Amino acid sequence: MSGPRAAGEVVERPEQGEAPLHALTEDPRYIGASHERPSARRLVQGQGVYVDDIELPRLCHVVFWRSPVAHCRILGIRAEDARRMPGVVMVADGRDIATVCKPWVATLAHLAGMKSAPQYPLAIERACWQGEPVVAVVAETREQAEDALQKVEVDYEMLEPVVDMETALDAATPLIHPELGDNLCFARHLDTGGVDEAFARADAVVETEFQFGRHTGVTLEPRSQLADWNAAEQRLTVYHSFQAPHMMQDLYARQFDLPESAVRVVCKDVGGSFGIKVHAYPDDFATVALSMLCRRPVKFVADRIESFTSDIHARHHRVKARLAASRDGEILAFEIDDLTGIGPYSVFPRTSAIEGNQVVNLVGGPYRHRHYRADLKVVFQNKTPTCQYRGVGHPIACAVTEGLVDLAARKLGMDPLEFRLRNVIPDDAYPATGASGIQLEVLSHEACLRRIAQMMDYRALRAEQAALRQRGIHRGIGFATLIELTNPSAAFYGVGGARIASQDGATLRLDPAGGVAVMVSVGEQGQGNEGIYRQIAADAVGVDLEQVRVITGDTDVTPYGGGTWASRGAGIGGEAVLLAGQALRANILKLAALILKREASGLAVRRGQVIDAATQEGLLPFAELGRVAYYRSDTLPGDFTPELMVTRHYAQRDYPFIFTNGVQASYVEVDPDTGFVRLLKHWAVEDCGRVINPRLVDEQIRGAIVQGIGGALLEECLYDEQGLMRNATLADYLVPMSAEMPDIVVGHVQTPTRSSQLGAKGAGEAGTAGAPAAVMNAINDALAPLGAQVGSQPITPEKILRALGRVP
Repeated sequence: MSGPRAAGEVVERPEQGEAPLHALTEDPRYIGASHERPSARRLVQGQGVYVDDIELPRLCHVVFWRSPVAHCRILGIRAEDARRMPGVVMVADGRDIATVCKPWVATLAHLAGMKSAPQYPLAIERACWQGEPVVAVVAETREQAEDALQKVEVDYEMLEPVVDMETALDAATPLIHPELGDNLCFARHLDTGGVDEAFARADAVVETEFQFGRHTGVTLEPRSQLADWNAAEQRLTVYHSFQAPHMMQDLYARQFDLPESAVRVVCKDVGGSFGIKVHAYPDDFATVALSMLCRRPVKFVADRIESFTSDIHARHHRVKARLAASRDGEILAFEIDDLTGIGPYSVFPRTSAIEGNQVVNLVGGPYRHRHYRADLKVVFQNKTPTCQYRGVGHPIACAVTEGLVDLAARKLGMDPLEFRLRNVIPDDAYPATGASGIQLEVLSHEACLRRIAQMMDYRALRAEQAALRQRGIHRGIGFATLIELTNPSAAFYGVGGARIASQDGATLRLDPAGGVAVMVSVGEQGQGNEGIYRQIAADAVGVDLEQVRVITGDTDVTPYGGGTWASRGAGIGGEAVLLAGQALRANILKLAALILKREASGLAVRRGQVIDAATQEGLLPFAELGRVAYYRSDTLPGDFTPELMVTRHYAQRDYPFIFTNGVQASYVEVDPDTGFVRLLKHWAVEDCGRVINPRLVDEQIRGAIVQGIGGALLEECLYDEQGLMRNATLADYLVPMSAEMPDIVVGHVQTPTRSSQLGAKGAGEAGTAGAPAAVMNAINDALAPLGAQVGSQPITPEKILRALGRVP
């Protein structure tokens, strides 16, 4: 068993028919091995280039006056004193910005009936949440802008806010946008049929309510951008801390009526994203507009306090759920009623309804039941807008599903691991369709459950738990079986009209000295994409790893693509790199055949040179081949042109999504006197298809688990009855710290997808998806002998003591 800091042990499943590495590359050395990411040394030596490091001539800085209340009518803005402050270049309000930037409405056509109101970069008549930008102050320095901001006076009339999502649709509740008719953004009803009959014949029915507190991403680098409008060239360049540069290129072009070719988006080093940086924000558009109006570069860097009320939130759900089972342990049906509160607007362009829609799709996902009913309501509130954040609905769906599964196992007197093994979709039953209609290509629940039981020595752990209970020590073991959607097709956004690419591209170029340059449309935010692209390219072309250079994050340089989201970097971007690498290798062999006057079929590539395929004798180093191609093409046949730069694109089209799966287990100790939870150990078995770099995958999973634990135990954006966030500082908003985290042991089962040659699925979000459920179930397992249960996350000591009846 691998230790907590080692790369996870891999269990292969060759019966699934995955392509061997030698079928993908002639000399496989790097795919499947742990190698250092190329940016690691540069970043730890302080050589990273983030947005705030970029300085341009005549650079200005912008800060925003943000609404201090949840809902108000703007009566007047007095900014004369601010305009007279030293260094001030411009003070602009919503009407000023609206002269150059159009409003937007964030809906998707395939989410039938979804609605939202038009939104502007700066509020014009009303501000609808605490933190909505209203006035922009641009000055020569950030300090001057902050000083001038203190001189801005905004007169406003308080309006009644919609704060409680439970009453958002009541007749007595005011409408945030009267023109929409109600406060309902989106509703969905799914019913497979047979649900009532399944519950009627069930021997065991469990029912409970789950609550999930809204929280946010807290990236190391705050949201930031630098917009540079070149009036002479009529060209916009935006340096961005972002995940999807081509998406923003398209949005800037459309919102500002520019040709797409006149917009360049550059993402250099990005200090974490987690989905927080894949949305278009009002202050983002406002910064671009200000650069146009000022005809100067303008930089915006959010500070920590404003980030808490301007970055998107997520996960605010109340789910009433029940499960029906037979006495022999067969799950018969699930039913859920999900109410989720978003902000006053749906977030552009991915919308705020996707998270709830995902919950409906994913509840019950690992299991083979056929009966399922779900109701979803997504309601507007006067709070910070919510949208996609790492895992997008998965942690809610997994916690609901796995919480019910544990309750059912307990009611039937069955071991929770055995109960899961009886009900998961068998490993030999794929392809399969889940009860919600999701299409599942190939998963490995049974193999993962057996693997985790072995890793944690499950029976011995249960014996230890029983012995400690006799001594009054309350420990619990919790499981979470999970699925994660990755490698999305156009079914995610394209079908709804959102101009978000489902394909990605890679360009590979053999340089004259024999090195390989790789330009990829998927960027790097710290997860290691550049590292795996280097490994794939090195194997595909046949060069040493050190000979490969990766370039990402520049719409003027890289091929067009969707960017980083939905765990698609390896499965989509990696496949594009592989295809381009194979094509470049083929072109190298064609050229070598002419130079050597041999048949290409008798040649191969190995470690930076062309060799005789039969004898393995070295014949032509890449550097010599490059010299001939670039500098002595006169020696080649007149009808032949060397093509040593190739571009390939890849889009996954076989399924709407390629699902991964896994299982997590948590071991905790609960103090019934204080309600404190001690995390003792955490295990995860993940099947993300072919593992390209085990160390990177393991650390992705560990980091995601820590983030999931944060949501389960610590993180929540707390609001008062007036819609004001009460803990909008890092002194009050709790995030997980390293000393509080357990050792996390990671193992793998590999079931490559057949939708690509590489066989890679995603791995970036599964840890976040399963950790809250596993921790919650472990806490409830510890509390079970005491007759208590908690279903509200974050699970705080106060909630545990309340469940135990020790506090009112």
